[in-house]
Amino acid sequence: MSKRIDVRDLNIYYGDFQAVADVNMVVEPRSITALIGPSGCGKSTFLRTLNRMHEVIPGARVEGDVLIDDQNLYDPRVDPVSVRRIVGMVFQRPNPFPTMSIAENVLAGVRLNNRKLKASEAEELVETSLRGANLWNEVKDRLARPGSSLSGGQQQRLCIARAIAVKPEVLLMDEPCSALDPISTLAIEDLMIELKEKYTIVIVTHNMQQAARVSNRTGFFNLQRTGDPGRLVEIDDTETMFSAPAHKETEDYISGRFG
Repeated sequence: MSKRIDVRDLNIYYGDFQAVADVNMVVEPRSITALIGPSGCGKSTFLRTLNRMHEVIPGARVEGDVLIDDQNLYDPRVDPVSVRRIVGMVFQRPNPFPTMSIAENVLAGVRLNNRKLKASEAEELVETSLRGANLWNEVKDRLARPGSSLSGGQQQRLCIARAIAVKPEVLLMDEPCSALDPISTLAIEDLMIELKEKYTIVIVTHNMQQAARVSNRTGFFNLQRTGDPGRLVEIDDTETMFSAPAHKETEDYISGRFG
């Protein structure tokens, strides 16, 4: 069962600098939510708070609540490592471990969580994860080759396979196609649409056409002026956001008059 995310009164800081202010948002289960907005408005920073990656940065902190099915991720009793088991992340640039084989890359997150696998279980998990990332047929005859031997689009799908091997319920994707060519981008977009049948997905994208193509809901982040914290201006069904946004600044951004 994939998860609903409730974000309440979220404020995000780097030391004394407030990067994001007063975010309230609901992310529906088994859907794709796209976050758009100009560079530097806090989209990626916000995304990293959804699996407690933000606090890895020295001096970074969060005020407010992020609830996944009513469990507050920022409750002091919650282990951040356990959060990252249910909330997987795929980064902007494909980052397979270069010294590891394709198969080892898939299993890396599982092994990091100290799960002991029999050889037969490992083989099955590699296959099901690569199938889930639409990569199995392309790599099944070369699983022992380095992950870095794949093309950029294949490497990104390998990273998605690595993320889903841990069996998360939420997938975060930070501009997953920005380093890819158009054909690889299309493959990742098709994959996202398939994956939302099982996972709750939140993506950050600079590509508004991509947001329009793949997402069910879109949120627009902006900042009033340089040095201000980023804010969530509005979030709505993607079709509404692109045809009749409630705020003029959203309309100006989407129509290309700014940003």
